[in-house]
Amino acid sequence: MTCARFLLHAPAFLVLSFCVGRARPVAPPSRSALPRIDFSVQVGAFADPENALRLIESLGRRGLEAFYYADDDGLNKVRFGNFGSRESAMQRAEALREEDVIHEYFIVPPAPIGSGLGAADWRKRVAGSAMEFLGHPYRWGGPSPETGFDCSGLTMTAYRLNGLALPRTAVEQYATGEPVGRRDLKTADLVFFATGRGRKPTHVGLYIGQGRFIHAPGSGKVVRIDELTTGYYDRRFLAARCYVN
Repeated sequence: MTCARFLLHAPAFLVLSFCVGRARPVAPPSRSALPRIDFSVQVGAFADPENALRLIESLGRRGLEAFYYADDDGLNKVRFGNFGSRESAMQRAEALREEDVIHEYFIVPPAPIGSGLGAADWRKRVAGSAMEFLGHPYRWGGPSPETGFDCSGLTMTAYRLNGLALPRTAVEQYATGEPVGRRDLKTADLVFFATGRGRKPTHVGLYIGQGRFIHAPGSGKVVRIDELTTGYYDRRFLAARCYVN
């Protein structure tokens, strides 16, 4: 696969009313502990995720939270922002284009009225988004034992691709959700672990059912599935959180 090291310079930009592929936005259930994402901006098409990370860092310096995901075409694409209208998203994207930060972009809208999923189906969509990274490295924001950036980047991406603005760090995700008992876990609930000293969340995974969770273990490792009853994770299990009723 050819490595795309830079965004392509194009004489024109694209503004679309939809996004193709498995990342197409779908209205999440209305009862949630998280804000719903309205309009976002999608940019980039990188074979090497390091290039997506560099763009994310550039956007972060401008106060924009961003994440990347692998689309159907295998390229890593970046999304950022939660804008209240298409116009405000376009204005921000155009300003960044004038600064030569981005070039081609897409406006990703909310799903059409009536296309919302039931909670159970929506949870499966979230788990499916996380599973797309299975077997691949996931690095976002740099490894940090204090915030769990790599692992929380994966869970944040799975939620944001499906319309809910999950915060970006493990600590914030832990503080945002509703407590759920270990025996009452449902698909797409988040499970937290204290892998350092004390009882502070330093690692997070996404529950996929049957006692299993998917997570990004850390730098140099690939996204994988583990059992909650595995000795290491069983001993370090802290709590679980639910975000959708």
